[in-house]
Amino acid sequence: MPSWWLDELAHAGDEHLDPSYVAAYERKSGFDPAADVALLRAHGLGPGTTLIDIGAGTGVFAIAAGACGARVIAVDVSPAMTGRLRAKIDALGIDNIEVVDAGFLSYEHHGPAVDFVFTRNALHQVPDFWKAIGLHRVSGMLRSGGILRLHDLIYDFGPDEVAVNVEAWLDGAVTDPGVGYTADDLATHVRNEFGTYRWLLEPMIQRAGFKIDDCEYRRAVYASYTCHKEP
Repeated sequence: MPSWWLDELAHAGDEHLDPSYVAAYERKSGFDPAADVALLRAHGLGPGTTLIDIGAGTGVFAIAAGACGARVIAVDVSPAMTGRLRAKIDALGIDNIEVVDAGFLSYEHHGPAVDFVFTRNALHQVPDFWKAIGLHRVSGMLRSGGILRLHDLIYDFGPDEVAVNVEAWLDGAVTDPGVGYTADDLATHVRNEFGTYRWLLEPMIQRAGFKIDDCEYRRAVYASYTCHKEP
């Protein structure tokens, strides 16, 4: 990479590089992939299709998607995450999931364009300048009409509404760090990471060549997007 290119590993978050944190990550995140798998199956996910999961973590979604018969490329910058995922797929005898140590800015796709890209809670690790580049690179991996499913911390309010919305978000946090994200966890995200505004993200998505088919916001801070790559 050029000397000016972002070091994604340095922006991964120290906790995501910590094997002890990663060991408890699935319980803390509480992610059920069933709804996303069903949505993508309705768009054709299954045997003969390929999906790239960027920010795959310990592979909860990747394994569920692979169970549909699709080929899955699970991409993550954290060696602790990919190490745990490789151990899981080896233990389960899964042969249709490839694990790659990389991220939005460093993964190099080889072979035909893919049918799906899925990413959850990963894009916010990089500043907006790099988000736009990452989305452009994602578009380059997808075939025309291919689907991008994106979940992330995105703010559906303006700068003048930040205080009231962020305080409400923190007030609704869990108190047990073992089963979810505490107010301290969320405050760390706001302070140190790169969640962006909806009115900045959506033009990035569109500029990358996508049409937004559907979006849903929870508590004005968490977004889910389904997009397709336009011809």
